[in-house]
Amino acid sequence: MTSFVESPEPLPEIPLVGGDVTAGVVRVGDTVRRSVGPNAPLVHALLRHLEEIGFGGAPRFLGIDAAGREVLTFVHGEVAGRPRPAWIADEQRLASVGRLVRDYDDAAAGFAMPEGVRPASGFSEPPGMPPAPSYPAEVVGHMDYTPDNIVFRDGQAVALIDFDIAQPVARVDEVLNAMLYWAPLGDPVDADPLLREVNVPRRCRILADAYGMSAVDRSRLVEAAVLRARRSWFSMKRIAEERGGGWARMWDEGIGDQIKRREAWLDRNGTTIDAALNAP
Repeated sequence: MTSFVESPEPLPEIPLVGGDVTAGVVRVGDTVRRSVGPNAPLVHALLRHLEEIGFGGAPRFLGIDAAGREVLTFVHGEVAGRPRPAWIADEQRLASVGRLVRDYDDAAAGFAMPEGVRPASGFSEPPGMPPAPSYPAEVVGHMDYTPDNIVFRDGQAVALIDFDIAQPVARVDEVLNAMLYWAPLGDPVDADPLLREVNVPRRCRILADAYGMSAVDRSRLVEAAVLRARRSWFSMKRIAEERGGGWARMWDEGIGDQIKRREAWLDRNGTTIDAALNAP
């Protein structure tokens, strides 16, 4: 790990709120300090790759500070924190999210994991856990496109933050993850109030078109969504048991029930979503 040289003048630490499971994130000047997570070797290598190829939509990894925290550049802009802003439903912003995800995936497509570096799943797979979709991995995806993790400037999505769960995935998984939060895919009872009345199939189509999603991936999307929902219940329960903290809080607050409602909602609405994605 790269050591980070502090400024000779001490700067105040400003807590950065948002997200569900990462605590203790602070801003110090134009840097962000956060604890080093189990996936750090992969994340740091990925961020170095993005910097080397000139991808502007991610923070730069600067090293490790004297307190043992990773140091990243602070990305200026706005995120949709809680309570969500009115613009969370804006379709032009939605399209910009799709374009940013595509730009990131294209940038990450040239990244090869260094020798000995592997993604950290963060949990041991429980017995009976359904299999993941069988599509081959194409990129090391971000896979956490929550409104808290996308930075906007002038009404457009321009950067991603929080790469903690980056992992090799198919491109359809990346678009699905964005749809999960931004369409949103799930029972409206669990959606933010500002997104409960939106046209979800239309918003899925906007994201797919903005990404430039292939015909093959459009045909896979609903199947992948169902398989991921079935698997998610098991993984969230096991992570809550093994890691505690924010994961346990999310489970206690009913994320498992929410996942079950999403699966049932997809069973009812999958055909409509599929038609919207694949219409001429």
